[in-house]
Amino acid sequence: MASAEHDSIRQEIAGTIGLLTDEHDFTAMRRYRTFPFDDYESYLWEVESVLRTRASEGGHTTLALFDPEEYDEFCTEMGIDPDALASRTRYTAELAASGPTLPYEGQALAELARDLIDDAVRQSTWEYAFTALARIGSCATCGVDIGRAAFAYATDLLARIIDTAAPGDRHLVCSASSAPETLVAVLHADDNADGRTPLNERETLEFTAVLALGIAQHGTGGLVMRTSTPGMTDHVYGWKIREGGLRPLTAGEVFDAYCADIESGDVIAPESEVDYCEPPDLDALEQAHGHNH
Repeated sequence: MASAEHDSIRQEIAGTIGLLTDEHDFTAMRRYRTFPFDDYESYLWEVESVLRTRASEGGHTTLALFDPEEYDEFCTEMGIDPDALASRTRYTAELAASGPTLPYEGQALAELARDLIDDAVRQSTWEYAFTALARIGSCATCGVDIGRAAFAYATDLLARIIDTAAPGDRHLVCSASSAPETLVAVLHADDNADGRTPLNERETLEFTAVLALGIAQHGTGGLVMRTSTPGMTDHVYGWKIREGGLRPLTAGEVFDAYCADIESGDVIAPESEVDYCEPPDLDALEQAHGHNH
């Protein structure tokens, strides 16, 4: 019979569940004899049941994104059998230490799965961007670390873009072409009741890294912001990444970007109560410049 002390310690143990977020990943795990589930719906029901039970007992549980391909690679690197419960447990513990996790607070699993995927994409984006920035190296002419200088410049630009925006809620999207793919980052910069603009650290890190990479590589891409203030028309404006910096988009260019179908390129009707306009003149502000040669 368990003692009161035993029960207390058990309740204080924090747990992590590696969640399979779609049927494709679930099917990939079914090839293992020790994986006990036959269909995805039953799997989700069992996961949710465990989560609710642990929550009702006062336990704290986080969820991590379980990727079958990365799991296979992990088992190969560690020299362990992938068809073993202990291996899945070990991999999940690794996810808890290094990957994105979310706490279970009564959310629907569909919501948790979506948020986990978003966090995983965000982490992958900023890791790729930082790695690419580090690989650029130093300028052969002056010895400046190009990636570091670009990140400092991007940080300064982002601060000035937010400072010059109208008060309210701000939604920023940055894209930068970097072979073999285009990186996209999103940042929410909303004013709170005190008029301050607290930023999500991970979102800001990813956003700044993507902007810095576009600047450092003298690539193509852009930054677009939508500001929403109660009782006022929304404003949409932005810049294109050119020549190692940001160049303002005209109102027409912003309109064309927002009023075109991403897949087909067809023109779509503009939103009502939205003003597609030119951005503030950042060049008129005192600002640090990035590496220019």
